[in-house]
Amino acid sequence: MGLSENDVAKQIQQMISFIKQEAAEKVEEIEAKAEEEFNIEKSRLVSQQRIKIIEYYDKKEKQIELQRKIQHSNLANASRLAILKARDDYVQTLKDEARKQLTILTQDQSKYTTILANLIAQGLFLLMEKDVTIRCRRNDTNLVKQLIPDAMDRYKKELKQKDIKITIDEKNFLPDESAGGIELYAMGGKIKVSNTIEARLSMIFNQILPEIREKLFGVNQNRKYHD
Repeated sequence: MGLSENDVAKQIQQMISFIKQEAAEKVEEIEAKAEEEFNIEKSRLVSQQRIKIIEYYDKKEKQIELQRKIQHSNLANASRLAILKARDDYVQTLKDEARKQLTILTQDQSKYTTILANLIAQGLFLLMEKDVTIRCRRNDTNLVKQLIPDAMDRYKKELKQKDIKITIDEKNFLPDESAGGIELYAMGGKIKVSNTIEARLSMIFNQILPEIREKLFGVNQNRKYHD
């Protein structure tokens, strides 16, 4: 016996209802899965951004700390350099004052004559050459001429040498503002001994400079070795 139209309609309706139910369940399943994936992705992105923010501020904090250390180091160095410069300026002032005192001393003709005679003899012993040219201040020329014979005698007696020629350079002179002394040349100017008052002062001053600094500023704690 065949199905009536009502039976066919009911079966079709049942099939439609089943399909709708299956579709609704599938939609719910897809939505649930999408929601789950969304939440997972959102959580991942939030975590990722949180890590980036933490890293960013950690980096900023380290940069600020580094800048602070650099600034502190620069300030410390600037302070140290300022102290060193002040000390050097003070030491230079002492040296300038010593030069002034020596200049005054050389104005005493008797004392300056003795000093100049010793400087000439010392220069000859340092050079140990047979042909020497002496350069002096213009106003010391006559005095140097007077002192040369005695210096030659001292040199010959000490070194047992007879031949030595000393010439005064009367074209080139030491500056008039110089404190005095002489310069000695040999081998056509290739060898030079500076025995000016300034040169001797600088040499002696440099030798006793550590002692001067220690007396003025105390022991340098950064020095590993002490004389």
